[in-house]
Amino acid sequence: MNVIVCVKQIPDPALPGELDADNTLKRDGKLILDESDSYGVEMALQLVTAAGGGAVSLVSMAPNEEVSGLRTALAMGAEKAVLVSDPSLAGADALTTAKVLAGAVGKAGDYDLVIAGTESSDGYTGTVPEQIAEVLGLPSVTFAKSIAVDGDTVKVERQTEAGYDEVTCPLPAVVSVTAGVVEPRYPSFKGIMAAKSKPVENVTAADLGIESVSWAQSITAVEDAPAREAGEIIEDDGETFNKIVEYLDNLKVI
Repeated sequence: MNVIVCVKQIPDPALPGELDADNTLKRDGKLILDESDSYGVEMALQLVTAAGGGAVSLVSMAPNEEVSGLRTALAMGAEKAVLVSDPSLAGADALTTAKVLAGAVGKAGDYDLVIAGTESSDGYTGTVPEQIAEVLGLPSVTFAKSIAVDGDTVKVERQTEAGYDEVTCPLPAVVSVTAGVVEPRYPSFKGIMAAKSKPVENVTAADLGIESVSWAQSITAVEDAPAREAGEIIEDDGETFNKIVEYLDNLKVI
């Protein structure tokens, strides 16, 4: 079984974020594997093991041919990666990103399943996996809390507010997984050393047949969030409950 995992490399969230002149997040330093995508990598590795053979490949889009985050996923056990790195993609919106990653999926080789995180930690659009599926012409299942493959069918427990739905669809398919779907493994020292020699193919948008890249979004300004105002203090004088009811009634919550 061959699984392709879409992974995003992001600035370390533990460090203060910086913006470029166009108000987009600065990404010219070392990038790390998005934690949300580590669940997808682990799920893919477990599915390949359960199938008794196959390979896990990665696709990613990042500036400056940055591979630090990819090397982490390779150290976990993925075998190879395709990295799309192209200055023309700076500031790309969700749909452009989906088109590029769909092209990278085609570049990565034959596959039975494409896995992605539900949303990235630095974007939170939550739309890219479904857009990739549409571009590739594949069925899409979102918010997977468990995945099992049975022959040519994938069976997914899809997380909902009330529990989960049981969904089945034919392979190949695109499935987005939620955080906590599995416990990602820590790369071993052996895995880290092996990852240094695993192949990472660097391609541009033109290499994928995407000759022109355009998008409608632009960030005109970024402002600090307003300071939180002090709350109202209600002194208990024996009739406090009436004041609380009145306060909540004014907020239209009761």
